[in-house]
Amino acid sequence: MFLANADALAATVPDGALIAVPPDYSLPPCALGHALVRRGAKGLRVLGVPITGYVADLLVGAGCVAEVESSAVTLGEAGFAPCFTAAVRAGRIRMRDATCPAIHTALQAAEKGVPFMPLRGVIGSDILAHRPDWKVVQNPFADTEDQILLVPAIRPDIAAFHAAMADEEGNVWVGRRREVATIAHAALRSIVTVERMVPGNMLEDERLAPGCISATYIDAVAVAARGSWPSGLLDERSADIAHYAEYARLAKTEAGFREYLDRYVLAPRAEAAE
Repeated sequence: MFLANADALAATVPDGALIAVPPDYSLPPCALGHALVRRGAKGLRVLGVPITGYVADLLVGAGCVAEVESSAVTLGEAGFAPCFTAAVRAGRIRMRDATCPAIHTALQAAEKGVPFMPLRGVIGSDILAHRPDWKVVQNPFADTEDQILLVPAIRPDIAAFHAAMADEEGNVWVGRRREVATIAHAALRSIVTVERMVPGNMLEDERLAPGCISATYIDAVAVAARGSWPSGLLDERSADIAHYAEYARLAKTEAGFREYLDRYVLAPRAEAAE
């Protein structure tokens, strides 16, 4: 399904949905995040795969989020995610601590249609005390004591990301960012903004097919030029470091955050700003 713009995509996201987003360095859906703020989304549960940053912080600051599950929420070189940090400290959102391998493993379980998958590296860490849903059991194939962690599958309601292009068949090209394909395979629905539409079928092109997610896993696409801004886009565009710094500075206060929303998010075509 091809929709008119990011706002039309945002209208398909129900309040309370579990929405999985990739990190700032890997095709984040920033234009969609702006559109969700404009829509006034509520009660969203954000899954960072395996970490998240700008999109989650923006949605938290705008009051759109009830829960975050992630290995980290950070603005990278720009420092802590200020809205997320303030919300956790104030108890306004629930934080479910995770690890990068655990999140990927849980999504792979959903991708494969199994209820859980085993994982080792987390055993012995403090995080287990905060994740009663993760179970440490005896390896049933071992003759001696051998503990293994079972991580339950995570099936997001929605996978959301930005991509370089989609073709007229609905296939989406993400290049070497194959972790985004895992999110799409695991989720109940996938919604995608793209820089541009291209003719033909990319799956029939030997050069493009390895970087494609089949239309089988894509539910809706909308063109949003610079839809990952202020993050970069593969080899096409670098992250806007100066804008990250500006966001981090303004979002430290409620008044500054409102100024940011008015200037870059609530204004028409804010997602295309530089």
